[in-house]
Amino acid sequence: MGGLVYFSSGSGNTARLVDRLGLPALRIPTRADSEPPVMAEPFVLICPTYSDGEGRGAVAKPVIRFLNVAANRSLLAGVVAGGNRNFGATFALAGDVIAAKCNVPVLYRFELAGTETDIARIRDGLKTFWGTRCLTPA
Repeated sequence: MGGLVYFSSGSGNTARLVDRLGLPALRIPTRADSEPPVMAEPFVLICPTYSDGEGRGAVAKPVIRFLNVAANRSLLAGVVAGGNRNFGATFALAGDVIAAKCNVPVLYRFELAGTETDIARIRDGLKTFWGTRCLTPA
């Protein structure tokens, strides 16, 4: 299976979801003065959404810094997006923004720290995704 990278803020919702997945994962640092990690293998990004009512600021700045590293962007295989359904149309918007900019699929959307159903679906979906993905360059 490929790698898993995630961002989680102080609320810890995404970190709790990733912990419950029980899969190895690398956390993107939250501090602005931290260097973003550089990936060496394809990975799926798990990312919460932060935005105002208009959808501005949906992708957290540390995630933007991480994806501004060309090697990371080139190895991004897909995104799992988190959010809060109370925000309506902007629910899990970070996933849509990242998918559009990086030309990768949104694999799943979850609310807050996810449910047990979300955990099972994400785990199964990642297994299927990595099992069917062709890693041979075109």
